[in-house]
Amino acid sequence: MDYQSLAEKIIEGVGGKENITSLVHCATRLRFKLVQPTLADTERLKSLDEVIAVVNSGGQFQVVIGNQVGDVYQAIMSVSNIGLGAKDPNEAKLDTAEKKSTLLARLIDIVSGIFTPFIGVMAASGIMKGLLTLAVACGVLTTEGGTYQIWFAASDALFFFFPLFIGYTAGQKFGGSPFITMVIGGALTHPLMIKAFEAGQTGQLTEHFLGIPIVFINYSSSVIPIILASWVSCALEKRIKPLLPLAVRSFFTPVICLATVVPLTFLGIGPLATWLSHLLAEGYEVIYRFAPWLAGAALGAVWQICVIFGLHWGLVPLIFNNLAVFGQDSMMPLLLPAVMGQVGAVLGVFLYSKDPRQKALAGSSFSAGIFGVTEPAIYGVTLPLRRPFMIGCIAGSIGGAIVGVAGTSSFSFGIAGIFTLIQIIPPTGIDSTVWGAFIGTAVALSVSCLGTYVWGRHTQLLSIASVTGASVHPAAPDTKPSPHSGNIPTAKTLVLLTPMTGQVIAMADIPDPTFARGLLGQGIAILPNKGEVRAPFSGTVESLFVTKHALGLRSEQGVEVLIHVGIDTVKLAGEPFTLHVAEGDPITAGELLLTFDCQAITDAGLSLVTPILVTNSDDFSAVECVADSEVIVQQPLLIITA
Repeated sequence: MDYQSLAEKIIEGVGGKENITSLVHCATRLRFKLVQPTLADTERLKSLDEVIAVVNSGGQFQVVIGNQVGDVYQAIMSVSNIGLGAKDPNEAKLDTAEKKSTLLARLIDIVSGIFTPFIGVMAASGIMKGLLTLAVACGVLTTEGGTYQIWFAASDALFFFFPLFIGYTAGQKFGGSPFITMVIGGALTHPLMIKAFEAGQTGQLTEHFLGIPIVFINYSSSVIPIILASWVSCALEKRIKPLLPLAVRSFFTPVICLATVVPLTFLGIGPLATWLSHLLAEGYEVIYRFAPWLAGAALGAVWQICVIFGLHWGLVPLIFNNLAVFGQDSMMPLLLPAVMGQVGAVLGVFLYSKDPRQKALAGSSFSAGIFGVTEPAIYGVTLPLRRPFMIGCIAGSIGGAIVGVAGTSSFSFGIAGIFTLIQIIPPTGIDSTVWGAFIGTAVALSVSCLGTYVWGRHTQLLSIASVTGASVHPAAPDTKPSPHSGNIPTAKTLVLLTPMTGQVIAMADIPDPTFARGLLGQGIAILPNKGEVRAPFSGTVESLFVTKHALGLRSEQGVEVLIHVGIDTVKLAGEPFTLHVAEGDPITAGELLLTFDCQAITDAGLSLVTPILVTNSDDFSAVECVADSEVIVQQPLLIITA
């Protein structure tokens, strides 16, 4: 992949670098903050092969890339000066809609801006913690051993010094000096402060700051105190910086901020934030304990819907807060069935689909999904097909209810995926809560996979039956329908019959980028072994080319199809082609439309690969190949679903 070229196209698509206020990325998405979101060209971005989807939600313009988002992000940062000059201190250029963004949108923007820069290392630390717990439970390591202690330090460092990392990213997000806010986070976790906290716990220490008693609290792994302290520091910095002489501004600004905010944090912000943290955690715990199965069912059903709009970041602070207050969290395990519901759905699509392109996309989405990255599955497979996405959500709800009843908790943060199963192992060893999570996850995956597969096969069989007039026998789903040129299917689906005999070629393998990238519509190609084109349905001849090499057809149900014989055959000026219909003629399925000389095309050094594309495929939810690698005339080829 040419990351630099893609980066330039994305920058142009969002309205140019001068339209970008800030950019961060998470596991799969570029998250832009734009000066004027209306300047972004959504359709242009969606047309890029490397872009899975574009979402404008939560005050952010999100471009979904997938697993290579980190490389694309680095390329964008290297070819632009984002953040240098794009910000307007007076916000004179910001849209009215941006200024009046909702509280939820601003909250999600703040949370994602603070946590996304180190989401990868957070997930890695959580996985390492889970693996260490598993190793201890299996007797491979002991907590007293040097091997365990070194790996534990590596896995626990981020969480122990959380205020430092959050201080840095919060400082960036709030528009102040990230190093000042990082130092504030360091003060919260300084060994002297932790020692004072431990002494205070035993009643051995009572200290004062300028006569005011200090309440020492252990701020390691805390989240809310440093975020509030960073906001106060950045607000103070913006007010005092313009008042100081330029000669002393660079060092007196940090002096004033640190001397003011650090004591203020220990005396007021920290205790208040800690009280709010406990209140939030205990409030969630009350709701969870009231009906854990209902909490699991609800989260399992709606989590992936939140992911679509980027709203899931609104719940992330709750997970961190639960870990900081209780040392464990019950929300993360409830999300695992929701993830595996979509993973099972794409597996079902992979098993029933005969479209090579869709099968490949489902396979790669499955691989990413088991590790917790579901955007490729959602945007690329399940959401366009609609029903698999719904099945995945239902299966996630069922699995979530099971996990809720089991009372499973996780003991470190991570992306909800296969590794979550090791992060739920308690320090005391594997128990019933762990098995409950395994069962709930397995149920979500299997129900979703089976449901999607049955739906997919049923849809295929109904569509084939509507063309052939045959009855559907579920016990023999792999029986090939006999060739037929008869009836028109129902309004919901249309089967496009094979217009020629030959070998099926995946759209991505068509030797022409315009066809291969789907710019003219979705479909398939055939390498013909006989020079005949027959009508794939009953309808009308919409257009004919002067060079006779291509036909535009329209079915009675409104499906528009382009049959383009060969690649670059326009150069032959119509010589090898003979038309048997005229523009505007009505046609019936199986009618001979065009004949051509295969040898003459080959002798001219041109490819015989014939794209068969649904040019208005955007009007339909799915265009799927149902043929094998070799086809004969009037055999079912494509299913178009309304």
